[in-house]
Amino acid sequence: MIRRQKLSIAKVSGLALSVWTVVNGQSAGAADDNAARIAVPAVVFNTILGDEGSSPEVSTAELRAALSQGSAVVLDARPFDEYAVSHIPGAKTVPGKPGTTPALYVADVNEIVRTIPDRSRAIILYCNGLNCGRSKRFAEELLNAGYRNVRRYQLGAPAWRALGGVMQVEKPALVRLLAQDSTAVLIDAREDSSRTPQLREATWIPLRDSTNAKDDGRLPMTDHNTRIFVVGDSGAQARAVAEAIVHDAFHNVSFFDGSIGDLKELYVGSSG
Repeated sequence: MIRRQKLSIAKVSGLALSVWTVVNGQSAGAADDNAARIAVPAVVFNTILGDEGSSPEVSTAELRAALSQGSAVVLDARPFDEYAVSHIPGAKTVPGKPGTTPALYVADVNEIVRTIPDRSRAIILYCNGLNCGRSKRFAEELLNAGYRNVRRYQLGAPAWRALGGVMQVEKPALVRLLAQDSTAVLIDAREDSSRTPQLREATWIPLRDSTNAKDDGRLPMTDHNTRIFVVGDSGAQARAVAEAIVHDAFHNVSFFDGSIGDLKELYVGSSG
């Protein structure tokens, strides 16, 4: 029987992967005089980091399924300011535990006790991936509080993005980052380029035109890690265009889950 694969990541930012499958209880390729060992390529979406922790890990495929089916509450274990900049769509933010420092930050378990009283509820945590201890610390606090079904997506936000996952941005962070980051690209996903209101320095890319935008200069082809924000008439419209851009190999794409009508600070003529 093939057991779940483990993922060894030498460099998460580039997702340099060394993946192997465990076969019959031994690593693939191990010497065995009695039986041939065949290396089976692992599917990266089904792998885990395989680090030590008090709670088990889930793979990217398992997290996707949980989000799609609503079978677990997905919690972002990072501070709200990080959550606001980019978080996995469907994940919820949790206030920080009073008195913790940024280096030892942990979300406040009392907030979960208040909002999720059912200790058997499935909970999945994530943070900033390799070397980030926030989800581990939060998992321990939840277990100590009696929660019995706590798991971690320890690959975290970096691997989610690297594996083609789109992110979500909150309005305060969107407005602030567009003002601070001159390299960021704002995409107007509306179907009609003449629609009002017009947005300052926005690039119009409707869903039907997302691939053409790679050839005509609307997308930043010299740096596929450029920060890209997508807004539209609705969050669904913005997300569809953001996912299309991600599928064209851009790795830092977030959408706003609201409407352009909520973003008066970005209108042409607005002082911000």
